[in-house]
Amino acid sequence: MSRIQAVILAGGQGSRLRPYTTVLPKPLMPVGELPIAEIIIRQLKHYGLTHIAMTTGHLSGLIQSFFADGRRWGVHIEYIFEDRPLGTAGALRLVKNLADEVLVINGDILSNVSFNDLFVFHKRQKAQATIVCKERIVKTDFGVVKMDRHDHLMDYIEKPEHRSYVSTGINIFHKECQDYIKPHEFLGVPDLILRLKKSHEKICCFKISGIWLDLGRLEDLEMAQEVFENNREDILPS
Repeated sequence: MSRIQAVILAGGQGSRLRPYTTVLPKPLMPVGELPIAEIIIRQLKHYGLTHIAMTTGHLSGLIQSFFADGRRWGVHIEYIFEDRPLGTAGALRLVKNLADEVLVINGDILSNVSFNDLFVFHKRQKAQATIVCKERIVKTDFGVVKMDRHDHLMDYIEKPEHRSYVSTGINIFHKECQDYIKPHEFLGVPDLILRLKKSHEKICCFKISGIWLDLGRLEDLEMAQEVFENNREDILPS
């Protein structure tokens, strides 16, 4: 059996996209004419990541029926079924035969991340895990008032912007990360990352500036249609 090079997390219920996700799992939500998970699979194939595990739960039968064994896209897909939700990291414990380094990606991510550049960075850093991050700017629509403990004005900032780096839902883990997950444990990726850090493992951040959308909300899904059509060749390189 070939080693797993990539894991697509496709077991979530997509509660923020209801009622659509009551009948269609979020990885099958269309972007253009393609399900978002198919776009991800095509990207993985482009970068030579042809052995894939998909963790499934909610409406798993529809996902498995659509993608089957992956032969249609030139990849091999195995399915890991969560009989109860295990979180974004807990399901990794169920994946057998991991490669030494494995790309883990949420099944609802639209991006143009170069997986080659990501792996080169990860290996150069000799990291236990690498988090793909993107800077986001959040603008406050009001004037922000700062005051001291006596309620005296200290500063008045009109519509400030807050800049921060956010996790994109794309990560690389060394296979030993499974040792930090208990059997059948519900665990999110942030908690797994913090466990690794607490154990003094090396965690690195790979900053991107290109396209990235998490399709967790209806407005994000709507925005993705335009982004995909305007950047199709960049998102799906031939």
